[in-house]
Amino acid sequence: MRILLSNDDGYFAPGLAALHEALRGLGEIVVVAPEQNRSGASNSLTLDRPLMLKKAGNGFYFVNGTPTDCVHLAVTGMLDSLPDIIVSGVNSGANMGDDTIYSGTVAAATEGYLLGIPSIAVSLTSFDGLNFATAGRVARELVERHIRNPVSGPVLLNVNVPDLPYDALRGIEVTRLGRRHKAEPVVQMTSPRRETVYWIGAAGAAADAGPGTDFHAVEQGMVSVTPLQIDLTHTSQLATIRQWMA
Repeated sequence: MRILLSNDDGYFAPGLAALHEALRGLGEIVVVAPEQNRSGASNSLTLDRPLMLKKAGNGFYFVNGTPTDCVHLAVTGMLDSLPDIIVSGVNSGANMGDDTIYSGTVAAATEGYLLGIPSIAVSLTSFDGLNFATAGRVARELVERHIRNPVSGPVLLNVNVPDLPYDALRGIEVTRLGRRHKAEPVVQMTSPRRETVYWIGAAGAAADAGPGTDFHAVEQGMVSVTPLQIDLTHTSQLATIRQWMA
């Protein structure tokens, strides 16, 4: 069993260390993660400069690129055989609803999925980061479940774990993505050089957060597991656009 780990918080992130520790003993574990924090990098690939692969003192490999770069490089150039599963995380902060579009954590898992490998993105739903071990334990349970009973065909799971002690979790729920309100406005500031600069505003509050959504499950103290797909085709509009184009 070969397990590839990555993330978007960087190879030094405590969530990645917790994930590596939690999966210890399940097989060969290879870590390839970004050199620095690349949160919000989404599915971007680095095409304007070469990538470098280096090895840290703890045995983790790191790349001067995005989470997608890390997985793509590992699978298509570094490893001599395909990993059996890819796990990305544990992210510091939730990746629910619209977050998945921007998330580098989800993007790393998505790249694995696009390369035909079962992939899981795991996030701890708080920036306090008090219970990375809980998320690591949940990740281990999911990998063990995959070993015992693999899902037919490539699978991409987005997992959000409440920042609670493991024994305080109320179970696991298979969910759909909720939706957020639009993001808050950018924050305008003046730099020490008297230049106007902008910070991207905070994510919007949950809008579609009823029963069955990832937001609702986490609010109830449950682990949310959402299967994702990559087909962006707006199928219900095909006939409308064909008529519009006629």
